Amino acid sequence: MTTTKKDPVLVVVQLTGANDYMNTVIPYANPLYHDNRPTVGIPEDQVLPIDDQVGFNPACGPIKELYDQGKVAIINGVGYPSPNRSHFRSMDIWHTCEPEKIATEGWLGRVIRDLDPKAENVLTGVNFGRGLPRALALPGVPVASVGNLASYGVLTGISDQERRTEALDIFARMYAPVSGTGPVMDYLGQTGLNALQGADILKTAPGKYHSTVEYGDNPISQNLKGIAQVLLADLGTRIFYTQQSGFDTHANQVPTQPMLLGELSQGIGDFYADLREHDASDNVLMFVFTEFGRRVKDNGSGTDHGSGGMSMAIGDPVKGGMHGEYPSLKEEDLLEGDLRFNIDFRGVYGTMVERWLGLDPQPVVGGNFEQLGFL
Repeated sequence: MTTTKKDPVLVVVQLTGANDYMNTVIPYANPLYHDNRPTVGIPEDQVLPIDDQVGFNPACGPIKELYDQGKVAIINGVGYPSPNRSHFRSMDIWHTCEPEKIATEGWLGRVIRDLDPKAENVLTGVNFGRGLPRALALPGVPVASVGNLASYGVLTGISDQERRTEALDIFARMYAPVSGTGPVMDYLGQTGLNALQGADILKTAPGKYHSTVEYGDNPISQNLKGIAQVLLADLGTRIFYTQQSGFDTHANQVPTQPMLLGELSQGIGDFYADLREHDASDNVLMFVFTEFGRRVKDNGSGTDHGSGGMSMAIGDPVKGGMHGEYPSLKEEDLLEGDLRFNIDFRGVYGTMVERWLGLDPQPVVGGNFEQLGFL
């Protein structure tokens, strides 16, 4: 049976280290922006204007092009109550939707479980990068984690299906001694098998891929290329995750952030060009987030940890434009020198979970939160 309706796919990009919101979507017409940022402020004549108040960082050309096509929703002032300025704790909160306590269940782990409750496809969720982000972690939910797609997999060179099955069976017997010795060992044994099966299938993706798009030679671009390869191989993956690191710009922000935003922007532009070339962009939503913003006032070389950040939803399905108000820069409106959030990130997640993935958001995000109109 063939169907013309394609399953919705979500691609999540994490900007690790806390990307500076105010230098990504810049309130260039506000004198308070320039007053507070004598060192790292972007001159007004370099900004890529969105309207007469705000504009993109000059390094974000490809994202600005997508914005002008109505493919980018900027979600302003995203955060959560009582913001935590520790990278690790704040990222944990974003990953688990639990601001009050330490939690272990990832929000996307719950999504993958709800999309594939019997864990029939070990590739429903795929992470590109080292380790497994907590957002994807949930006992009993298989997720493949890929460092490099070209060299990924342990069953390489076995093309005959019978021999592949035999090889997997040998690995199963290697894991067999640990099964039956408690739930943790059962989980590890099953996880090992899932990883092997996932590696075996993922290994086939690059061979099926042909594209005229040339991605940049940097980690985020190459990870997005890998996501495109797996997505276009039709392996049933619904949730993709990757991250770009380096955004903790306490020092040297002026050269560092534009370089990172340029790589990100170009990578996203190439990714969507790739999908469009293959007539595959209509069912893909990309979500870009960071753990918090930076302080309003620069420190003479960069910016320190703040609160109140921004996210972006990108792709054919979005209702483009600005969503939510840009937080006030007035001193009396700040929270200990930082921007105040006006949108709870769990409402952003809930919007995607319900309106895009068609799932009940309450068990995923842990409550009912106001949704937004970007989908």
